[in-house]
Parts: sequence; C-alpha cells; structure tokens
Amino acid sequence: MERGLPRYEAIARRFARAVEDGTLAPGEKLPSVRKMRVDEGVSASTVLQALAQLEAAGLVEARPRSGYYVKVRAVLPVPRPSAPAPHAATSLDGVSALVAGIYRAAADPGLIHLGTATPAPALLPTRALARAVAAEARRSVTGGIEVTYPPGLHALRRLVAQRAVAAGCELSEDDLIVTNGATEALQLALLAVTSRGDTVAVESPAYYGTLLAVEALGLRVMEVPCHPETGMDVDELARRMLERRVAAVLAVPSFSNPLGSCMPDESKRRLVELLADRAVPLLEDDVYGDLAFGPARPRPAKAFDRDGTVIYCGSFSKTLAPGFRLGYVAPGRWHDRVEVLKFATSVATATLTQRALARFLAEGGYDRHLRALRARLEHNVARAAAAVAAEFPAGTRVSRPRGGCFLWIEMPAEVDALELHGRALEMGVSIAPGHIFSASGAHASSLRISCGDPWSERIDGAIRLVGRLARRLLEAS
Repeated sequence: MERGLPRYEAIARRFARAVEDGTLAPGEKLPSVRKMRVDEGVSASTVLQALAQLEAAGLVEARPRSGYYVKVRAVLPVPRPSAPAPHAATSLDGVSALVAGIYRAAADPGLIHLGTATPAPALLPTRALARAVAAEARRSVTGGIEVTYPPGLHALRRLVAQRAVAAGCELSEDDLIVTNGATEALQLALLAVTSRGDTVAVESPAYYGTLLAVEALGLRVMEVPCHPETGMDVDELARRMLERRVAAVLAVPSFSNPLGSCMPDESKRRLVELLADRAVPLLEDDVYGDLAFGPARPRPAKAFDRDGTVIYCGSFSKTLAPGFRLGYVAPGRWHDRVEVLKFATSVATATLTQRALARFLAEGGYDRHLRALRARLEHNVARAAAAVAAEFPAGTRVSRPRGGCFLWIEMPAEVDALELHGRALEMGVSIAPGHIFSASGAHASSLRISCGDPWSERIDGAIRLVGRLARRLLEAS
C-alpha cells in the first residue's frame, strides 16, 4: 500500500496501472468484491470506493449481476513529432498579447480554466504551509522581513541539495542559488551564457514563458522537434547545430511542457555529452520532475553532468506553492556570474517564505504531499483523455504523459486552435492554443489543456464542450 494515500485510492491506482499497461485487458473481469476484500485486507466499503473511482475514471464498468469489467475504450493515437523548419525566428508577433489574455482570463472566477498548468490550491497543502509561515513569523525576532541576500537561505539550499542528490545529481548547498521561481532561474541562466542576437535551441512545442523570456532578451530561437514520448530529438539537434551556431540549449527533459514527454536516461546522457563536447550550456528546466505518475522520479539531465555544463533550474511552484515563487538554480561553471546577476535583477527572494518552505520540507510534509498529488493528477489526466476521446473530432491525437498536469491535443489540420480558443472563451472556458507554444507558427491546430483542478462534472463538461466546438469548426471548414 502506498503511504500517504487513502487505502481505496491506493488500490484504485494499482488497478488503474494494470489496465493502462495491459495487464488487465479490455473486457477482462476484475476480482469479485468479496475476493478483493480478502486479498487486500480491507472492508467491502473500501473495495467499493476503489471500484467507484476506477469506474469514474472510465477504466472499468459494472455489469448487473456479473461484476466489474475493464472497459473497452476509444484510445486516441499519440501526436506526431513536430518538425518545424530549421530557421531562427526573431519575434513572437501577437503571442505576447495572447499569453497576456490567457493570464487575465485565469483571474476570472467565472471561467473554467483549462489553459494553465499549475495544480489548483485544493490539491495543495495550504493549511500546512500557512502554519509553517505563521510559525516562522513568530520564531523570528524580525518577523522575516529582513533581506536574505544571494545565494539564499542556507537551510533551504541544504534541503534542496539533499533532494537533488537523491535524484542522482552531485550537488551541495553551495552549488545552489535561491530564485523567484524557475522563471527567474532560467532568465538568470540565459543572461549569464548568451548575448543579444545569439541563438538558443528550444523544444518544439515549447512552453510559451520560455519563448517570451528568450524574446525579451533579444535572442533568436531555433526550434528542435520534440517527440511526445521521448522528448527532444538529440540527433536532429546535432544536425542543426552543424548548420547554425547555438549559444545554449533550453529543454525540459522530464515531463516537458506542453507535451509531457520524458527523455530516457540514455537520451539525457547523449544530450549532455553532445553539448559538453561543443562547450554549449544546457539550461535544464526540471519543474515537473517531481510529478512522475510512477513510483520513481526520473533522473534529471544534471545527473549526467561531469563538467558543470548543465545549468539546473527548478522550483516548488508546480508542486507545492505557486504563490511563494520559490525556485533555485545550480549554475555550474557560471555560479559566480549568476549570483551577481541575481542581486542585480531582484536583490533577493522573500525571507519568510524561504524559512516556511524549509520548515515544511524538514518536517517531511513534501513527500507525503507528493504521493497524494501524483495520484490525483494521474487520475485527472486519465479522465481528461477519456473526455477528449469521446468528443473531439475524428483524427485527433492526444499525448500520453507519464507525469505533469496537462494534455497536448493535436486536432485535424483544418481546425484553427486560435479560433477554437475564442469560441471556447465565449462559452466560459479558457484553453491554451498551440500558437503560443511556437515561434515559427507551428502547432496551429493543437492545444494544451490543464488537468490540475480537482476532477468534477464541470471540468468534464468543459473538455467535452471544447471537443464539440472543434467538431463544428471542422465541419464548417
């Protein structure tokens, strides 16, 4: 039984994995309630709760006077790997305004938000964090209003380093600098290793925040295809680097945003070695690494770094406290440069939240929280994929992430995701159209939907509504 989860949820999660990996085939009968009660050592009501959760996820179905069976589901194929042209774009015309509109919509409580990629407060340990903030405010003579200059609070850096070591990295607290989220970590890394006019290689599709940060620094973008399951195409990156000088590579090897892809260890190793041989820094964004659906967290690319070429960036914004804006960077050989830039750009990161987060981590609350959060996100992703399969037009492809909190949906080419975005917004639903995940105009018929809210009929209905709108657009094309 997985620690930190209600027993019925742990049972449901185990059976869900058996369905997903084919151990339990479509149409196969599950053990009876009586047998499961004996095998699991739980009450009949616990077994029924687990079965109800599996049924709600669309994985099993109850047949009167017969029992529960694995449901025969429509499974959509995964998206095709994108192949943007190997040119460098200089701007993101119109994207900035579109992104701003999406974030304005995120503040509207009247909308159903499928466009963001952060777990909702209802899935986060808000009360425990509030207690940690209050305790640290009382404990400090100053109430935590003093400045903690870079590299940041020692206790927090030490705890982050311990987690990094457990993930396979060779890091100490002295290697880390606390930042205002991973966004600042990546911006500082870009400032440290590039100059205006340089080219940065990124995944395609890529997180729009990354594209905006690159644009704001006057850099150029070279998009590299990202496979929906195995991540950035290392061979294609190597070919394109022969054609154009690249100052840095910015990637999300573990559960990329928006595809949810995860590079195998061997691909991560090849990527690190390729860039080390060419003295090109890898800026690794690992904000989703802790959200693996399986029992093991994937190793970061940083785990294969031997000479400080990998600048490792992470945060707790996607897993714990989005509003704390607490991140970190291990700049490797650029440590001194990044530390000076941190002071020059934002002086410091809030002291009180650093202390509160360090307390929370030290008390062991984070790992308990992660176990529950991963299970809930995995459940949400499965439910969202089922809704997409039921309502989106024929020819639609959907990602099958093994971590993170979103789905990438590739619709038929005739469906304009930007128009779909506008129509959905009129109906009270916010989505993230594929246009904002590319600097080259790729992914115009794709979209990303968030799975970070507690699952409900309202969320299910919103996804199905978007699917129906997409079908209408296709029929009208």
